[in-house]
Amino acid sequence: MTENTALQLEIADLMVQALNLDVAANEIEPDAPLYGDGLGLDSIDILEIALVISKRYGLQLKSDNENNHQIFSSLRSLTDYVAANKTK
Repeated sequence: MTENTALQLEIADLMVQALNLDVAANEIEPDAPLYGDGLGLDSIDILEIALVISKRYGLQLKSDNENNHQIFSSLRSLTDYVAANKTK
């Protein structure tokens, strides 16, 4: 298991716990959209995830970041962003 794969599973688990999702962390497809047809999250869910991720990994996810759509497009893209920017 690579570091990013482990981190991906850890982030998926944080999402499941924070949002009480009815899916196991290892069942979240890395490239499936987090919004809409994929995981079915809405903007409030994304805000909750951003808060949990920020606290856990010591990085800032700001609501006015022009890259948010890309960052939160999938579990893989969120993991890549966290891996590149985490301080904890």
